[in-house]
This record gives sequence, structure tokens and C-alpha cells, in this order.
Amino acid sequence: MYASSLIRWRVAAAILVALIGTRAARAQYDFEGAPINYATAPTDQPVSQLIERLSRDGASLKREGRQGILKALLEAWEIPVSSQVLVFTKTSFQSERISPKTPRALYFSDDVYVGWVQGSQLLEVTAYDPQLGPIFYTVDQAGFDKPEFLRQNHECTQCHASSLTHGAPGHIVRSVYSDISGHPILRNGSFLTDHRSPLKERWGGWYVTGRHGQLRHLGNQWFSEVVKVEELNREPGANITSLDDRIDTSRYLTPHSDIVALMVLEHQTTVQNQLAQAVYQTRYALRDADAMNQALDRPADFQSESTQRRINNAAEALLKVILLDGEAALGDKIEGTSGFAQEFSQRGPRDAQGRSLRELDLERRLFKYPCSYLIYSRGVMEMPAALKSVFFARLWATLDGSPATDDLQGLSIADRQAIREILRETLPAELLAQQ
Repeated sequence: MYASSLIRWRVAAAILVALIGTRAARAQYDFEGAPINYATAPTDQPVSQLIERLSRDGASLKREGRQGILKALLEAWEIPVSSQVLVFTKTSFQSERISPKTPRALYFSDDVYVGWVQGSQLLEVTAYDPQLGPIFYTVDQAGFDKPEFLRQNHECTQCHASSLTHGAPGHIVRSVYSDISGHPILRNGSFLTDHRSPLKERWGGWYVTGRHGQLRHLGNQWFSEVVKVEELNREPGANITSLDDRIDTSRYLTPHSDIVALMVLEHQTTVQNQLAQAVYQTRYALRDADAMNQALDRPADFQSESTQRRINNAAEALLKVILLDGEAALGDKIEGTSGFAQEFSQRGPRDAQGRSLRELDLERRLFKYPCSYLIYSRGVMEMPAALKSVFFARLWATLDGSPATDDLQGLSIADRQAIREILRETLPAELLAQQ
């Protein structure tokens, strides 16, 4: 009996090494294989739904001027034009068309992103799938009665699946020092932007319209090859409300690159990257647990301490991002120019007092109540059950002031109470049972 048990443990150890050894060495998920099957698994998100609807109904998308079907796609996915932000660095696969004179326009909703480049027949589109994370597409408008949606896997994930995105497919919002032609001066470094980034490090290579008082950033400027960061003059790019002296704004759907839209974009991509990583980590943990249980002849639903720890760690990391842990303080009033802030704040559920997680602060921090509106998203609602139960149990413990959650920075007692009250009235009833 002892020998048989020893053999089973040796087999289990070999299986575990085979399952996770290579992934650990590369610090990246092998998401093309099981259990993710990124390129071959069915996907259910707004882009795939639109493709199916166009095919089923024989409908078409209206073309308008130089933007082609851009506006029609935004309307189909309910993406506000006011979300437009402009990036002029050559960091897209269409880099030859992008420059400070011809920036790439990005538009976004809660789960879809669209990129448009002047003079190109290709649109760049990403949609968030609850099980797979971001799914990348190009939309070819040239020479077709109907546009052709082409799913891009390796072509995009070779850049958009790295340590910058936690090893799973994701989005990258970077701040770089750009030269006058739009090439990033990488030897001067760059910044990966999220809610923890001070404004002085944000938006290098981006246009930024809006007022922000005494706060300064890197946007609206380009630099020489030699940049002494400590001596940078950020004044020329500060408090810009019109881009008419920099680009031909008539070529875009709106003349803005709204500062509030940029801040929401950074927050949203950060949460979704962490969410995708948490889902991947959990699915791999459960796959590995299943293999170990079979090898050791254990019950199918058995979870070892190691498995639970992996899921707990994924939930904890996601919780911190959802609650904007470590958010950089603003310290001055921020105002956009496109009306995005008003449109954004009007959407989403409200409690009996009219409070919403989409309410913006824009003086001390981004949101009035520091809990991401993406907590209502399909990505969160459709997390693996093992992850979802741990996440919401930790969320309620945090909002109730559990001593184990004191390491969360910037979440006051008043914040916790307000968020708890809002969520109790706006989340599905089954999630309230875990309080």
C-alpha cells in the first residue's frame, strides 16, 4: 500500500511539473492550449454578436465620409463619441500612418474599444470576453460590399500578452517620450499607466484636452532625442482646451482628446487586465487540481491548500484593483472638454439615494466612491464560481471593516459604508447572500 501511494504521488508530481513548469519559467500563460484555448474556444461578446446579427439579418453598416463605418460601429456598440482620445506615438501596427499631425483616435465603452487611423481602411477593434479576456479584430472596409471582420490572435497577442498585461491577453496604456515624428524615445524609459500613476508621468505621446489647474502631465508635447527628465518643462502641454493649432480636428468625429476619458480608459483597462489574469489563474488552478485529484484518486471536488491559495491570491489582487487601492491623489480640479464626464456619470444603476459608482470626483481622485463600475460587468458576473465566491466574500469583509483588509490604502470608513450601501441595492440578490 505504501509503494502504491508513493507511486501515485510521484506521478502527481510529474503531472504538476508538466502542467505549470513551463508557464512559471516564462511568467506567461500558454493560453492557446487547454484550459483556455484562446484561439479556438467560442466567444460571446459585442463584436461576435454583431457579426452574427449582420450575417443573420443581412443588415449593413452605413458609411459616412472619410471615417467609413466608424460612426455606425460606435452606434451599434453604444460607444459615445465623447470617449475619443488621440494618441500620436507610433505604437500601433499602423504606425506608418500615425504621427503628431495624424494621431490615432480611440473610442470605448465598458467592453469594446475601437481604433481609427487616418487614410486607413482598417479599423482596430477589441471586445472583452468573460472567459477569454480581450478578443482582437481588424475590420477591413476596402473592396467589400460589407466590411470584413478578421479575428487577430498571434498578430496582436505577441505584444498584448506579456508581463505588462499579467501574462494574459490585455491592453497596454503607456506614457512615452515621443519625438517630433511620433517615434517613442525608448532609451528615456516609459510608464505603464494606471490609477496609481501620478499625473506628472501620464500621457506622454497623447493629446490631452481639459483643465487641470496646477497639475502637470507629459501630454501635448514631443521631445528631442536627449531628454533630461528632471529638467522637463511641462507647461506647454498644460490646460489645453483646443487642438486646432496642432492637428486638423475636422478629420475626426470630435475635436477633443478628453482628459476625463483618458483617466477612465486607464482605469478600465487596468481592471480588465487584472480580471483576465484572475480568471486565467483560477482556470489553471482548477485544471491542475483536477489532474492531481485524478492522479491521487481523490474526490473530484477536492481542493488542496495550494489550489485555494492560488484562487485566493487571484481574488485578492482583483479586489485591490476594483477598489482602486493605492490610487494617486489628484490635488486639483480636473475638467474635460467633450462632455464625456456627464455622459459617463449618467449611466449605470443607482441606489435609493441616487448614488452611483459612476459618479466622478475629479478633485481628490477619479471616482466619488472608490469602487469600479466594472463590478457590474459580465466579466465579473461570469467569473468562475470558485473565484467569484472568494472575491465577493473578501469584498464584503473589506467593506464591513475586517481587520484583515487594513492594508487597502485610501479606503476610509465613510467610503466603505457608502460603497456597501450602494452595492447592497444594485447587485444581484444572490451576491448579497455572501455578506
